Amino acid sequence: MARVLAVANQKGGVAKTTSVASLGAALSELGQRVLLVDLDPQACLTFSLGLDPDVLELSVHDVLLGRLPAGIVTRPTPDGADLLPATIELAGCEAILLSRTGREHVLRLALDEVADQYDFVLVDCPPSLGVLTINGLTAADEVVIPLQCETLSHRGVGQLLDTVADVQRLTNPRLRVRGVLPTLFDARTAHSRAVMLDVATRYEVTILEPPIARSVRFAEAPGLGRSILTTASRSKGAEAYRAHARAIAGQDSGSGSGITAGTGPGTGPGRGGPRRLPDGRPPVPPVARPPARTVGPGAAVSGAPV
Repeated sequence: MARVLAVANQKGGVAKTTSVASLGAALSELGQRVLLVDLDPQACLTFSLGLDPDVLELSVHDVLLGRLPAGIVTRPTPDGADLLPATIELAGCEAILLSRTGREHVLRLALDEVADQYDFVLVDCPPSLGVLTINGLTAADEVVIPLQCETLSHRGVGQLLDTVADVQRLTNPRLRVRGVLPTLFDARTAHSRAVMLDVATRYEVTILEPPIARSVRFAEAPGLGRSILTTASRSKGAEAYRAHARAIAGQDSGSGSGITAGTGPGTGPGRGGPRRLPDGRPPVPPVARPPARTVGPGAAVSGAPV
């Protein structure tokens, strides 16, 4: 059975699509059978992997409405992974699903039909907390939260963790938070480091390392219909995603692992040595923030259930 990872954050522009495309290509390089699912009506993942959403006749919209099985709609991509593409029709799908019984489970049931054909399924969730995102989380074994290391991106993490807690309680008790993936990271700025530390301490979530450095190479890749692993294979961004893919596949325990603020390797919360950030530097004091919010009992610590 395939292992399903949802990549979710209700804020747009935090590199969800880039992360799905890059991790999919990196896992394919490792010899894994990978299916990518585009759940965003904007169809950015579909476009980024060389398909034109405006001319596609079949899409994940047909799968979610039960018109076609996922295997018929799936398309190969140049970087090795298969893709369940999206079109703008997916925007109307959400409204239709609202009136259906068991609407949260339609993606999970669709993926069950092809799960034995893949090792990993990566779901690119839309920038919202609506029915489509709930479907992605209900179908997933783990969720990865891309976080642009800026204040506005930071604000949505607590809301997403609240949604994850609801999903685990109501529709998917096996769902776990793999961690927060820092993206568009600029190690030269104190602000980026402060945001990472504040997220780790405020929400007690794992910060996955290495962070993904900001680079124009990520913006160039979609225009060529390929991932950065092809267009800039030896770039720092490509190597960082390879490290995360090895960790996901269990092929390299020393890369792509997570750290939690206030903990050291192999220690429980609050028992580690001095806090360190993924770039190896000591943290700077966090900027002034509103009081910490509670995300409910059993909040995710190093991948524990939310």
